[in-house]
Amino acid sequence: MKLTFSAASPFARKVRIAAIELGLVDKIEFVPATVAPGQANEDYSRITPLKKLPVLITDNGEVILDSYVIVEYLNELAGGNLIPDYGPRRWSAKTDHSLINGMLDSMLLCRYERMVRPQGLQWQAWSDDHWNRAWTGMARFENRPEVLNGPFDISQIGLVCVLGYADFRFADCGWRKAYPKLDAFHQKMLERPSVKISVPPSA
Repeated sequence: MKLTFSAASPFARKVRIAAIELGLVDKIEFVPATVAPGQANEDYSRITPLKKLPVLITDNGEVILDSYVIVEYLNELAGGNLIPDYGPRRWSAKTDHSLINGMLDSMLLCRYERMVRPQGLQWQAWSDDHWNRAWTGMARFENRPEVLNGPFDISQIGLVCVLGYADFRFADCGWRKAYPKLDAFHQKMLERPSVKISVPPSA
């Protein structure tokens, strides 16, 4: 299998963590790819019109899009338990992950607004609104002990990627001081090899 990725992408990191946990990482070829707003990449657009990372290309050439769908595919392939099979835990995990993915989307948009949009054209209120979505999402998980202390699954993996991306791109945001339970959770997660070795490079 091949996975398009960037070491800076929290979405690609999510899949990498899952692949390590599921014992599949050695079966995946990681193919570096660069995508950025306003920059054409026709080769990558032929793989996915959405031009987003990551994409998994299976051994038979099938293209699987979206980090959650890729994790679900790998989880099924390995017979893993990163995503609950049925019942209330499944819908809770999927809902938590949808919130987490939305938080990551908002953080990425804040990054683009600050670093990519031409000077003088930034929309501060729009950026503030998106940052608030991520920040209040952290507040919600600060008070979710069943997630922070639960089994290692897609929700915990996603939350690790949120916090790691906050450290990577928003190092001065103060999330550790504001959310001590998340800080303790993150420190504990860094003891897992899959989490530790996938930390983004220094910004």
